[in-house]
Amino acid sequence: MTDHRRTAREVIALVTDTFTQLPDSEREYEPDGPLAWQGYDASRARAAERTGEEESVVCGRATIRTTEAVLIAFEFGFLGGSLGERTGDRLESAYGYAREQRLPVVSLIATGGSRMQEGMRALSQLQRVARQSALTRAAGLPQIAVLRDPTTGGGWATLGAGADVILALPGAQVGFAGSRVRPPDADPAAYTAESQVAAGSADAVVPPEDLRETLARWLTLLTTPSTTPAPPPDALPTPHEAPTLPTTGWEAVTRARSPQRPRADAYLDAYFTRRAAISGDRVGGGTDPGMACGFGEHEGRTVAYAAQRGTATRPAGYRTAARLIRLADRLGIPVLTLVDTPGAANDADAERQGAGAAIADLFTAVATARTPVTTLLIGEGGSGGALALAAPDNTWAAPDSYFSVIAPELAAAILKRPEERVRATADELRVRPQDLVELGVVRGVVGPSDGA
Repeated sequence: MTDHRRTAREVIALVTDTFTQLPDSEREYEPDGPLAWQGYDASRARAAERTGEEESVVCGRATIRTTEAVLIAFEFGFLGGSLGERTGDRLESAYGYAREQRLPVVSLIATGGSRMQEGMRALSQLQRVARQSALTRAAGLPQIAVLRDPTTGGGWATLGAGADVILALPGAQVGFAGSRVRPPDADPAAYTAESQVAAGSADAVVPPEDLRETLARWLTLLTTPSTTPAPPPDALPTPHEAPTLPTTGWEAVTRARSPQRPRADAYLDAYFTRRAAISGDRVGGGTDPGMACGFGEHEGRTVAYAAQRGTATRPAGYRTAARLIRLADRLGIPVLTLVDTPGAANDADAERQGAGAAIADLFTAVATARTPVTTLLIGEGGSGGALALAAPDNTWAAPDSYFSVIAPELAAAILKRPEERVRATADELRVRPQDLVELGVVRGVVGPSDGA
């Protein structure tokens, strides 16, 4: 069964354990709508008879495994899931109920856009939806969207793209331009769920059979109260027996660069019992496999994470991390960041993608976060490209790590020193974990087995 053939009720049954529909608006409407479009009432009546629904969305209070949420499900069979005034009424009521009851919002979207028979009155519903979404965001409640087939027009540009976590069903048509209004030479592959994930506009493609469990995991992680502070240093992840501290700066550098040293995923696996990832920068810059971001469960509470994986960090990675930190801040969830990068990507594409602005945005997100942010330096700390992810006054270091204003090799080159002076330059830069403690750059070394 292709997704747009599923009715709203079938999709609701697919993802929920219980569902109670919210009461409908009692507002009176003009015959044949605000434009007096001839035959509009008859079209609505046929749609209602065919689908069993009175409007293009069904809204209610649902239980998804153990978490309650307000659920919005589009009925594509009702005039193509289009948005009209009555749709806006239902959506506004659902969002208001979510804020009143302090519930997250899950939208199962399948829409072709705004309803032509209602003209600009239909299009203006997008402003209503955007306002309700913004109010819900300001209230600190998470919003999750599931992009079904199709998700186009204003439904994508408000309920879809405006959500905190965006999931999509395989092969779903997703894009602002619907199939009948695109240029004739447009590449159809650009308007798919998979393409939107690759472009950084959605987080993941999820098969229908996995959707309920995926939503349940996200809802649990995003709604679990986190009233305790950020992880203390003795609770930071340590996936291996910590080595002794390095005796020289160059030893610190070579140990941090060793391919045998544990990387971010080993730390995350050691720390979290389960986790769910977000992906993409939301501005069309794509994704950065070298930056892992998401939410995980540690000792029964949710902690957000942004972790560099040892590669040069790209602009999309910085923007994704900034998005993660701002979302965690809004939801009151503490953040753990893992620093491990030789530095920011410095190729021409990175510059064209706004590397400087992306790094600046992450610096700002970390500096202004109200939620506790804790940083563990687990490998290379290469200049500002690493420092952007580090929490001021709450950064700790692993024994096999280093932090430096510049790589020793580059420092020697700038100073016009011969290659044999690189090791001495590393010592002069004072990059060892214990040096960083003495300099006041990090608070302490986590888990050394011999000395500090």
